[in-house]
Amino acid sequence: MRNKFSYFAFVLFVLSALFQSTAHGKEKHMSGPAQNGVLIYSGDLSNLSEFYEKLFGMRVVRKTNDFISLETNGFNLIIHVPPFDMPTKAFSPIKLFLTVEDMAMSREEAVKLGGQSFEGEWSNPIFKVSNIADRDGNHIQLRQFSK
Repeated sequence: MRNKFSYFAFVLFVLSALFQSTAHGKEKHMSGPAQNGVLIYSGDLSNLSEFYEKLFGMRVVRKTNDFISLETNGFNLIIHVPPFDMPTKAFSPIKLFLTVEDMAMSREEAVKLGGQSFEGEWSNPIFKVSNIADRDGNHIQLRQFSK
């Protein structure tokens, strides 16, 4: 239980810092580390990075032994080696949502790349959504906007 609490406390700390820097970032824009994005922990950086590169066309902007930073359209995704033992059964309150051109093709590609595709598709007048998971089991909402 303590590991889960530590994990969620750390995630809340990261999100707090992210939103705080976003608010300050509107006053002035500085080059350097991304001001907005998502951090995902993984024990296999290259494997998970390949999933996001191929499915969402993200590009590697920085790579070290501890993390890989990916970017697309101003969105930054950092895949990081966990700084602590990850719980074997963890539920993260964070869920990515990413826009795709073709929902059906993206769902198929996710499975081909070692992820999962979940049943169900929902829509509103602006976009439709469905859910997949990456190679590490992180859930992602796919959005396809109406043309």
